[in-house]
Amino acid sequence: MQNLNGRFAAVLPAGGLGKRMGGNIPKQLMLLGGKPVYRYSLETFLEMEEIAEVVMAVPADWKDHFEKEFSHPKLKIVIGGAERWQSVENGVNALTSSAEYVLVHDVARPFVSKEIIRDVCETLVTKGSCLVAKPAVDTIKVAADGKVQKTIDRNTVWMAQTPQAASIALLKKLYGRIAAEPLNFTPTDEASILEYFGENVYIVKGNVANDKLTTPEDFEIFASRAR
Repeated sequence: MQNLNGRFAAVLPAGGLGKRMGGNIPKQLMLLGGKPVYRYSLETFLEMEEIAEVVMAVPADWKDHFEKEFSHPKLKIVIGGAERWQSVENGVNALTSSAEYVLVHDVARPFVSKEIIRDVCETLVTKGSCLVAKPAVDTIKVAADGKVQKTIDRNTVWMAQTPQAASIALLKKLYGRIAAEPLNFTPTDEASILEYFGENVYIVKGNVANDKLTTPEDFEIFASRAR
């Protein structure tokens, strides 16, 4: 395996307010196993030699809080955008290292493993843009008006996770194209932007441990995994 150290950066969008979670503070600041949710994945990326720098995009009103609560030589904190993809764009534009590639990861997925991150790095270098996803295990139905329309072959269905990754130069080029000609939809992830512009996106297999923390019930499940 070739030396991958320092060739990658990470952008962690933490700008959402987690409305489905309820409460008065952003979901990423709620305690999980005695530690704020965002710290789990952030610390994982910061510990890795492959990652040259990390930019975290946070809500404007909470930027001071994040900066006072946690600091690291490889970490920069910026203000997020109105939409998730714009938070990522802010993060990508704030990168200053010589890294060639960027991995975008939701801090609401606290238990991403170093193994998955390294798989993403390897796929970036050997194949190209990629995302982590897990195969669907249930039968998938398409429905309308409360009625099943058809059944999809679940072997072709993957549940998108993060990191999602591409070369920094490619993402900046695509952001430039969006600025010149705004999209007619709101991208939900980086892969949807890459797909829209005809870029290949490869799959790195994920797992249930990398699921997203979304509802209050999830806290009970995730607390048992907290280290």
